[in-house]
Amino acid sequence: MPVPPPPAVPALDPDVSLAETDDGAVLLHQRTGRYWQLNRTGVQVLRRLTEGWPAERIAAELATRHQIDTDAAHGDVTRLIEGLTSARLLRMPS
Repeated sequence: MPVPPPPAVPALDPDVSLAETDDGAVLLHQRTGRYWQLNRTGVQVLRRLTEGWPAERIAAELATRHQIDTDAAHGDVTRLIEGLTSARLLRMPS
């Protein structure tokens, strides 16, 4: 079966299911059986990413909403993206 082209915006891997909870969400990679839990802010970041928002814009929104330093927020967003990508939960566009 041919591999589909990468998405134009970040997207969950096709083998990943997302279930929202009261505290955020749980991601399940169906092939590996690994679970990831995201808090509400992590879910917000994931949603914005899959809507096509750049990391810088997401970080600015978080910094304003939570009254934190923009650089710190950008570092948090970057670490989340790297974690989700390395766990093969999130597919980034080329």
